[in-house]
Amino acid sequence: MKKFEIILVVITLFFLACGDEESITNSAELSAAKEKAIRKHNIELAKEQSNTRNVCDTLALEEYILEHYPAGTHLMRMNKTSIYEVPKKAVIYYEDKCSRNKYIFTCIVKSKECERFVEPNNLIGYDASFINLDSTKLGTALFYLTLFECNKDESFRRVWEKSVPSQGGFNTIKLKRWKPRNIEYIELNFIDGIISGNRNYNYFILDDIEMKPHLIETYQGIGHRRTLAEINDDIIPDYYEYRFRHNENTISVRDSIPFYWDIKKCLYVTKVNKKWFRKY
Repeated sequence: MKKFEIILVVITLFFLACGDEESITNSAELSAAKEKAIRKHNIELAKEQSNTRNVCDTLALEEYILEHYPAGTHLMRMNKTSIYEVPKKAVIYYEDKCSRNKYIFTCIVKSKECERFVEPNNLIGYDASFINLDSTKLGTALFYLTLFECNKDESFRRVWEKSVPSQGGFNTIKLKRWKPRNIEYIELNFIDGIISGNRNYNYFILDDIEMKPHLIETYQGIGHRRTLAEINDDIIPDYYEYRFRHNENTISVRDSIPFYWDIKKCLYVTKVNKKWFRKY
C-alpha cells in the first residue's frame, strides 16, 4: 500500500471514531436532555391513549418524577407473571385511617452520577439479578422506597425516601401486615439468581406513616434463609438467620441464630456471639 493511501485510511478511521464518540455522547443513555425528551413524549402518548384519569394517578406521578428528579430516574414497574400480562407500576395507594390523607408508596430507581442512565427493563426479573456481574456496563441502579402525599390541589409532596440495598432483580411491591404485632409493612421483593431464591426488603411502619420506616431484610434460597420472628418482646420485629449443612447429595438446616434489634447500637445483634451484628 502506498504512503498516501495509508494516510487516507488513518484519517478516515479517525473521523469515524470521532463520529462514533459524538453519537455515543449524544445518545439517550448519556444525554439528560434526550433522555427526558423521550420519556416526556412517551408520557404524552400514554395520556392520549388513557380513557380514564384520576387525581394523582401514575401518569401524573411519572410526570412529577420527570420534572423534579435528575435524568435517569424512573418509577419502576413490577415483573410480569405471564407474557400476556400488562406491566403494573410499582405503586401502592394508601389512605391513612386517622388523618384521611392519601399517600402513595412507590419504588423509584435513580441512576448513579457520572455513569450511563439505567433503564427499568434491565433491572426487572431473574436475569437482572446478575446486573452487578454484567460486563456491558448498564449503569448503576440506586433503588428507593419513596412515600408521596397526594395534596388536595392534586399536587405531590415527597414525605420521605428510604434506600433499598439492591441493584437489580426487582419483582414486586406489596402492602402486608405482621400478625404478631399487627404492624403494616411494605415488602419489596427482589429475585436473586446468585442464591437461587429471592430477597425481601421489609419496611415496617412502626409509628406515624410520615416517619421513616424500619428496614428488615429477609431472604430464601437453596442454602440461605432468614425469616421474621419475635424474639425480645418489643415492637420492632426480629429474625432468625439459618445456617446450613452441605454435602454432595443434600442441603439441610444446621441451626438457627436469633437476631434482635439493639436500640442503643441501632443494629441487629445476637447473644450467640457478641461480635456478630447486622445493619438490617
